[in-house]
Amino acid sequence: MNQKNTDLGRGPVGKLLFSLALPTITSQLVNMLYNLVDRVYIGHMKPVDTVGSLALTGVGVCLPIIMIISAFAALLAMGGAPRASIQEGRGNPRESERIMGSSFTLLLMVSILLTVLFQLFAEPLLLTFGASENTIGYAMDYMRIYTLGTLFVQMTLGMNAYITAQGFTTVSMKTVLIGAGLNTVLDPIFIFALGMGVRGAALATILSQAVSAAWVLRFLLGPQTHWRLRREDLRPVPAVFLPCLALGLAPFIMQSTESLIAVCFNSSLLKYGGDIAVGSMTVLTSIMQFAMMPLQGLTQGAQPIISYNFGARNAQRVRDAFRCLLRACLVYSLTLWALVQLFPRVFVLIFNSNPELVDYAVWALRIYLGATGIFGIQIACQQTFIALGNAKTSLFLAVLRKIILLIPLIYILPHFFADKAFAVFLAEPIADLLAVCTTATLFSIQFKRSMAELERDQPRP
Repeated sequence: MNQKNTDLGRGPVGKLLFSLALPTITSQLVNMLYNLVDRVYIGHMKPVDTVGSLALTGVGVCLPIIMIISAFAALLAMGGAPRASIQEGRGNPRESERIMGSSFTLLLMVSILLTVLFQLFAEPLLLTFGASENTIGYAMDYMRIYTLGTLFVQMTLGMNAYITAQGFTTVSMKTVLIGAGLNTVLDPIFIFALGMGVRGAALATILSQAVSAAWVLRFLLGPQTHWRLRREDLRPVPAVFLPCLALGLAPFIMQSTESLIAVCFNSSLLKYGGDIAVGSMTVLTSIMQFAMMPLQGLTQGAQPIISYNFGARNAQRVRDAFRCLLRACLVYSLTLWALVQLFPRVFVLIFNSNPELVDYAVWALRIYLGATGIFGIQIACQQTFIALGNAKTSLFLAVLRKIILLIPLIYILPHFFADKAFAVFLAEPIADLLAVCTTATLFSIQFKRSMAELERDQPRP
């Protein structure tokens, strides 16, 4: 048994979790630089009070399409990677490789399809997502170029998950560091030095993602990986990839519905508050990404431990890993909530310095992230369901928070408040609170049942 397997099965859970999570958290934080750095530079294009603000809003309405691209990577990889870890825990590494090979081919096929669709229908989609006659030009300039790099984004996000799932979190961190670092360097060159504006930001992003994709494939084809990307595994086999797709539906819905949520938020805010409200929403969603990425890093660090030990039928280590994950997620989310409530202006000023937009976004931020403190419970429980291969419950929870709760609240709450824009922002914390209560209740019941079944099935000494 190799050292990685020995660590996942026998090493101290707390130490192992943080050794895997810290590089993954770093990866998630740095990964934010792809879009956040674009927005920071674009938001400060001169003159800031006109071009910068309109360009920032234009790029902001591109976020739903960007999230759709990321969501398909999650569908094909985040459903497959936990199942691959479970198979390795059961002693079936070749099945892990077959899962990875099928995911690679499906990612390739989906990338081609998405590129064609977004090139053909970018403008009507962006108008649906909240672009106005003042911002559609900037949005189109960014999206026409960005979608040409869909293949690189899919390969980087999708296949890097299989590096993380093997426990090579330092390698997966380097994937992100290489791309994000290059993007940070290229952005000011293309945007300002070459005068390309938002087109330069998009070009810098796809070139950086291309380099990251090359790094990922080089590793998975090389001698260090435990799961080798092999030619004979590239043919998609339904019996292999369909269970992965079922498990991947939850992260897919979590990310793809960001597009639907953005449509609902932006259309409502455009109606009640105009372009400045939509621009504020761009800032708020950027900060929300900041909130979620480290939490996702923690859960991705915990996933190989939970999935491997679930496959190996070691119930106590699964319990220990979840408890450690829950504590870490809750501490982080409470800390972030306190900082946002105390210093909202500091967060807003990262993305824009237009006084009117800053003042509007500051009060909206406190409302929008009002329930972030307890969100660590939500993501720890929901992602553990995915790590255990529980597709049905994880799918229900993904649908519950956004589709069943948040979308109706966006349209219902304005009927009960004089300040209708305030009511739209208030929908987010109310949905979060209700979702956390539901998730915690379901998890406490089903997790106990799953661990009891695991212990009954353990071989007797």
